[in-house]
Amino acid sequence: MNVLTLYIVKEVTKGSLLAVLLLLTLFNLFTFSDELKDLGNGNYGLKQILMYVALTSPRVFYDLVPSAALLGSLFVVGAMANNREIVAIRAAGLSTAWIIRSIMLAGLVLVIVAVFVGEFVAPASERAAQILKNTAQNNGVVMRSQYGMWLREGNRFINVRKVDDDGSLGDIRVYEIDEQHRLDRITQAEHATFLGDKKWQLNNVKQTFVTPKQINADNLPEMSWQSSIDSDLLKVAVVNSDNMSLYDLFMYIDFLKKNNQKSQNYELAFWGRLVNPFVTFVMLMVSAPFVIGIGRGISTGGRIMMGVLIGMGFNIVDQITGHLGLVYEINPMLMAVLPSSLMFCIAVFAVWRVS
Repeated sequence: MNVLTLYIVKEVTKGSLLAVLLLLTLFNLFTFSDELKDLGNGNYGLKQILMYVALTSPRVFYDLVPSAALLGSLFVVGAMANNREIVAIRAAGLSTAWIIRSIMLAGLVLVIVAVFVGEFVAPASERAAQILKNTAQNNGVVMRSQYGMWLREGNRFINVRKVDDDGSLGDIRVYEIDEQHRLDRITQAEHATFLGDKKWQLNNVKQTFVTPKQINADNLPEMSWQSSIDSDLLKVAVVNSDNMSLYDLFMYIDFLKKNNQKSQNYELAFWGRLVNPFVTFVMLMVSAPFVIGIGRGISTGGRIMMGVLIGMGFNIVDQITGHLGLVYEINPMLMAVLPSSLMFCIAVFAVWRVS
């Protein structure tokens, strides 16, 4: 790596990391402001809010890297263009392709950092954040596993495998023990609906009574269930794609398919996670036409505004495409790859026109 390449890589990396730090601070301020509305709800105090914001930061950092790469490149390489450094580099015989290659090398550094955070730090910290928030607000005892959540309520141990968006539950198991800590009763229900005032209605119930001498079973179409556990607390039982690494997503998708359950949401998240590093390179390619040729006279504020508009526009299109794919059941891989591929083709064409 020659001196000029190292210089561009170092400057773009520094600019992008500064941009992601500023964006992360801004997003955390918004999150902190939103969480203050729940201050005093249960044991959810200022300390818990600060811990929640800190624990969600790795996931936000991972999501912001592509946008930060765009802003960092526009700011740093744009300043080089305004200072005629790009002109000097091209006058020295180095091509536009060489400049773009150097910018992409900086992108490689950012991608390595982002993948490490997104795969090894963010899933665990996001799980911890959700459990911290919900247990503090509901005073519950929670332990999350890959296929659901375990909660304890007195002498009852509750396992929930599925939580719907409306707060209703699916595939519930309740294990009750007696004073001698021996298993006394097992209640299995296909579905549960929260009625309010600590009341649930269980449907398609199977109860098993365990005694030292025999085991009795009983089936009920429905039954009432009293529990102090709130539906909001149980929502952390949802296997959230933000809480999972690529490997966990792959294994969970396989689990859903084997059990004939819908997996499109998780497939879209899986392919989106795979495409995310490529998006960073796409954003760097998008910045190239604005700093090599057509954008030499644009001010720093103008470049930042362009970066914000492009980044927001891409995110909106990406979200719309993903939701359309889910609604019309289009291949999740295609929906995850399509926006980035189109943006990359447009950027390459723009660079070709500038060159």
